[in-house]
Amino acid sequence: MDAAFTAEQDEIRRTLRELLLRRCGPREVGAAVDSAAGHDPALWETLSRQLGLPGLALPESHGGAGCSVTESALAAEELGRALAPSPFLASAVLSAPLLLALGTGAQRAELLPRIASGELTAALAVPGAALATALGLSGDNRGDWAGGGRAGGVQARRADGGWRLYGEVDQVLDGHSAGLLLVAAHTGGFARSRTLLFLLRDGGTRTRQTALDATRPRARVQLRDVAAELLGDDESAEVARALAAVGDSAAAVLAAEAVGAADRVLERTVEHVGRREQFGRAIGSFQAVKHRLADRYVQVQAARSAAYYAAWATASGGGRAGGLALAQALETLRATAAEAVQLHGGIGFTWEHETHLYFKRAAGDELLFGPVHRLRARAADTAGLFDGGEVAV
Repeated sequence: MDAAFTAEQDEIRRTLRELLLRRCGPREVGAAVDSAAGHDPALWETLSRQLGLPGLALPESHGGAGCSVTESALAAEELGRALAPSPFLASAVLSAPLLLALGTGAQRAELLPRIASGELTAALAVPGAALATALGLSGDNRGDWAGGGRAGGVQARRADGGWRLYGEVDQVLDGHSAGLLLVAAHTGGFARSRTLLFLLRDGGTRTRQTALDATRPRARVQLRDVAAELLGDDESAEVARALAAVGDSAAAVLAAEAVGAADRVLERTVEHVGRREQFGRAIGSFQAVKHRLADRYVQVQAARSAAYYAAWATASGGGRAGGLALAQALETLRATAAEAVQLHGGIGFTWEHETHLYFKRAAGDELLFGPVHRLRARAADTAGLFDGGEVAV
């Protein structure tokens, strides 16, 4: 692994950080999450049209920049520092790669250039609280997480030469504002039970939900006999394998995003303890406070190394390291944000201060993509750590 970044990669980070410093401060984040879209459409247009953010990892033939997961991870790290609400994760990281992997030529030609330009946003709708399982991060995704043909989840049935969807999906990231939904649905009954992905361009009822982490807006999608289009043209498509591949790359991106958030909240805490005084001196001068922050600094740097390695490994085909890196990054963000709340004192708990948002980001991401112990257990199972043989790498 080459730990040095290219000039182009450094430029992505620098340009994005400068833009977010100008356009995405705490006040702007608060206004964005309170808006109907859950993000600032003007900022998203700038990120899309001027920086090409949603198309970073898409091929040039489909309107993208032809970059790798590494560039997406570096962009996500800067978005995480600012806690910038945007459809980047739902549309560019989770949905676009599935369209690229499973879509027909016509579907890719129609949809991917629009996603790459930011004109169209997409969201992945997975039933229940099964997103981490569907992505292969916290368990085997070849089970019945899409509903299993029983009550709950989403079912797909053939009708009049097309497909109809029935069911309900909670916790769809940016599902209330996305122009396109990729819905995971069960079909085939018990004889030929399988999970397929469907494109939903309109129809159904979408309701924005109250979320622990307001910077990651979510929606409930209700489907009652809604027409949908099969993603791809083969009902035997390897949906589980495609989801697992996307899960590994998404985990690397999410790990980098969590590292960016942890790094920023640590910076803010160091600044605060350098100003806040007790007994006539800054509390940052006390040895106990120094030790606590030094421990968090080491933890952040270790998580950053793991996230960068995961992005490199995913981009180079060097193994599945995303889940383990995500576990370390989420644990680091939670610990660092909790330390920040304590060291900020009473103000760390108030709505007026941004510290609580970082803690909520850590807790919310664990609920969506974790928990940490399951991410690690899945990584251990995948590597064959307890099988008694040689550990896979």
